[in-house]
Amino acid sequence: MPEEAPPSPPPSRLPLGTLIAGCLAVCLAQIGIAIPATLNGLFQEHLHPVGSQLTWISDAFLLPVTVLELSFGVLGDLFGRKRLLVGGAALLGAGEVVAASSGGIHQLWMGQALAGLGAAALFPTSLAMIAAGTHTHAQRARAIAIWASSLSAGGFLAPLLGGITGTYGSWRWSFVVVAIIAAISALASVLLATDSRSPEGRSLDIGGQITIGVGLFALLYAVIQGPTDGWGSASVVVAFVIAAAFIALFVAAEHRAASPLLRLDLFRNRSFAVASVVAVVGMFSFLGTAYGASIRLGPIQHQTPMRTAFAFLLLNGITPFLTPLTSRLLARVSARRLLTAGLLLIAAGDFLAATLDVDDRALTSLILPLGLVGIGFAFTVSSITATAVNTVPVHLAGMASASTNLLRDFGFTLGPAVIGAVALSQAASQVTTKLAQLPPASQTAAHEVLKEGGPLALNSVPATSPPGAARAYALDALGHGYSIGFVVCGSAALFAAVLALLALHGRTEKHEPTEAPQAVTVTG
Repeated sequence: MPEEAPPSPPPSRLPLGTLIAGCLAVCLAQIGIAIPATLNGLFQEHLHPVGSQLTWISDAFLLPVTVLELSFGVLGDLFGRKRLLVGGAALLGAGEVVAASSGGIHQLWMGQALAGLGAAALFPTSLAMIAAGTHTHAQRARAIAIWASSLSAGGFLAPLLGGITGTYGSWRWSFVVVAIIAAISALASVLLATDSRSPEGRSLDIGGQITIGVGLFALLYAVIQGPTDGWGSASVVVAFVIAAAFIALFVAAEHRAASPLLRLDLFRNRSFAVASVVAVVGMFSFLGTAYGASIRLGPIQHQTPMRTAFAFLLLNGITPFLTPLTSRLLARVSARRLLTAGLLLIAAGDFLAATLDVDDRALTSLILPLGLVGIGFAFTVSSITATAVNTVPVHLAGMASASTNLLRDFGFTLGPAVIGAVALSQAASQVTTKLAQLPPASQTAAHEVLKEGGPLALNSVPATSPPGAARAYALDALGHGYSIGFVVCGSAALFAAVLALLALHGRTEKHEPTEAPQAVTVTG
C-alpha cells in the first residue's frame, strides 16, 4: 500500500496576490470614508440639508463601520476572509451607486450606510488576511506596514478624486468613480487572494453585537441631534439613557459570552488599554479637525471642492511620505515618545487653526496649522498601531486588528458628531442674539430660516432676499463656532498626549515584541 504524500508545507512568504487584494481593498474603504468630506459644500448647495443632516452624511458611512467591524472580523475567521473581501467591495460599490443617483438627502444617507457596511467588512478582513499569511514577526510587521501605506494612499487619493470630479463634473461623479474602484477591488480579490480562516474558538456573539450596535447608534443620535432638537429634549435625553444602558449591557454580555465579540481581557495589557484610549481621543481630534476644515471651506466660505481638497492633502497626504521616517523612528525611539510628539503637533495645529479669521479665504493660511496636524497624525497613528496590534499573541491578530479598527473608527465617528454639535450650538446661540439688530421684516425672515435649517442655511441665502441681511451675522457666528471646535480638538489631542506620556512607560508588556516594531500607519 503506497504511503500517503505528506501535506504541503505552508508558504514561507505571504502570497503576493493576497497582499495586492488586501491593500487594494483597504485603499478602497479609506477612499469611501474620506471622499464625502471634500463635497460638503456641494451637498449644501444642491441638496440643501438642514440642521444636523450634513453631519449624518459622514456618520451614515462611519456608523456601520464602527458597529459591525468586530462581527465581520469573526465572520472572516469562521467562513473565510476571501469571500468577505469580495462581498465587502460589492456592497461598497452598490452603496456608491445608490448615493450617486440620490434625488435627496435621505437616499444619500442610504447609499452611505450601505457603502459603510461594505467598508466594515474590508477594514478588519484585509488586515487579518495579511497578518494570517505571515509566519514571523518581521514578515508580519513589514506586511502590515505595506497594508497601512495603502490605507494612507486612500486618504491621499480621496481628496484628489473628490476635488477633481466635484469641480469639473459633479458630486455624483465622485461616487461613480469609487464604485468603479470597488468593482476592480472585488475582481482582484476573486482572482488573486488566497483564502484563510481561524475558526478555533470563534462564534458569533449576537448579544454583544445587538447591545453595542444599539448603544453606539443611540449615543451618536443624541450627540448629533442635540443642537437641532435641544439638549434637554425628550428624544435626546432618552437617547443618552439608552446609550448608557446598552453600552453597560455590552460589557456585561462580553463577560458572560463563551466566545465574546471583544475579549475584554485584552485591555489588561496596559499598553493595549492605554493605546486604545489614546486611539479614540486622538482619532476624534483628527477627524474632528478634518470635518471642521471641510465645513469651513465648503458650506461656510463656499469654496470649490478642488480648494477643499488642498486642505485634505495637508491632513492626509503627508502620511505616505513620512512612512519611511516613522519606520526608522519607531526602530530607534520609544513609541511613547513618538506618540506624544505626534499628539502635541496635532494640538498645536488645532490651536493655530482656531485663530484663523473666517473671512480669510487664502489657502496659504492653512498650510501651517493643517500641516502640523497632518505631520502629527502620521506620527500618532504609527505609534498607536505599533503599540496596540503588536502587543497580543499572533493567534489573536484577527481580534486585535478588529478591536483596534473599532476604537479608531469610533473616534472617527465621534469627530464630526461632537464638533458639529459644539460648533452649530455656539453659532446658533450667537446669531440669534445678533438678529435683534435687524429691521423687523428681515429679522422675522431670518428667524424662519434659522429655525428651519440652522446657521449654515442662513449663511447660504441670497444676499438680496429678506433674510439676506443676516448672512454676515451667520458667517461670523459659524466662524466663531468652528473656532471653538478646533479648540476642542486641540484640547483632546493635548489630553491624549499627556495620557500617553504618563501611562505608556515602564516594563515591557507580556506580549510586546522584544524587537522594535516596524511603522504601522492607520489613517482615516
